[in-house]
Amino acid sequence: MTSPIYDRIGRGYATTRRPDPRIARRILDALGGARSVLNVGAGAGSYEPDGARVIAVEPSGEMIAQRDSAAPVVRATAEALPFAGRSFDAAMAVLTIHHWGDWRAGVTEMQRVATSRLVILTWDPEPGAGFWLLDYFPGILEMDRGRFPPLDQLVAATGGRSYALPVPHDCSDGFLGAWWREPAAYLDARLRAAMSGFVLLPDHEEEDGLARLDADISSGAWERRHGALREHEALDLGYRLVVAEVAQSPA
Repeated sequence: MTSPIYDRIGRGYATTRRPDPRIARRILDALGGARSVLNVGAGAGSYEPDGARVIAVEPSGEMIAQRDSAAPVVRATAEALPFAGRSFDAAMAVLTIHHWGDWRAGVTEMQRVATSRLVILTWDPEPGAGFWLLDYFPGILEMDRGRFPPLDQLVAATGGRSYALPVPHDCSDGFLGAWWREPAAYLDARLRAAMSGFVLLPDHEEEDGLARLDADISSGAWERRHGALREHEALDLGYRLVVAEVAQSPA
């Protein structure tokens, strides 16, 4: 079993994608005190709750090798979870659903194995389309519109509700929107290497966007257009937390 994307971007992931405590609190609250949790697409183990029995599911050997978590990990995919029904109080999935081959099948599997609730952190490209970074790298937006499930469809499939998750200006988790207030961070190849949008972007598109961004930073154009963002502590970039109660059929 392989996961080509994360086998490519996984190197150094654990150092640039450290869990942010404010996001961790939102996820923990959404889990509602679950005593057993399945973390689907678990990666290096970010946001796995302390105090609960956690089992991780991750298809990438590169990511598994970097796990900094005591939770046992099973190498499997979201679409075929190797657990009996109702094995966990809750199932969670953090910024992983866009990598699944069939997100609907993955959600159905999460519903099958959970008794209480699902918690899914995703990105909605529509409100996210206004993020200034995507003016420099429009190919990422085009690609992600095809990778992320439409939010209304995800909410309908889970039967849950979605909640905005603003990104703190000093977010420690280096996903695509983390440095919205620090444009020079996106010039760092080490940081971009842990963002699948950049990894999958054709080289010429990445190079063109980097050249334009670098020039705008140097000339002060970025500051003139977006400098007011420095007054904000957090910004809604389209990240959404979907929380759903699991409806169980009668035994």
